[in-house]
Amino acid sequence: MTENVRYLEPTRPAVVFNAVVARLTRLGVSLWGSRVLSVRGRKTGEWRSVPVNVLSIDGVRYLVAARGHTQWVRNLRATGEGTLRVGRRVEWFEAVELDDEQKPSILRAYLKRWGWEVGAFFDGIDAKSSDDDLLAAAPGVPVLRISPRHDG
Repeated sequence: MTENVRYLEPTRPAVVFNAVVARLTRLGVSLWGSRVLSVRGRKTGEWRSVPVNVLSIDGVRYLVAARGHTQWVRNLRATGEGTLRVGRRVEWFEAVELDDEQKPSILRAYLKRWGWEVGAFFDGIDAKSSDDDLLAAAPGVPVLRISPRHDG
């Protein structure tokens, strides 16, 4: 997959909003499926955390990086695993990044559920956009399929 460097840095209000959502989620209050994603930094090895929305389609779960190739995406690519937290419940998972051709239906479902929150990051693309438009947007929007981590 060709690396696309699309990244939309959060504004100050977004940073504050994310901090509030992360705090509530850590306390056990999930807003619209929010989880606190934690991934080890690829350079420092230190844990990094950010609130995310977990999308579930037919029992398969995904993380969609609406802001593009974020640090958490780069860290997940390097480590292949992380944790999702709500309250005291912590779930280890493995992540596999999808090819662009696999993304349109997932992006459509994501935008249908959270378009009100993340639509501004999609440059006019929404849940009603054509498959061709979603495919054109796909290189700038990483999508990772997540599943429980299997130790062994």
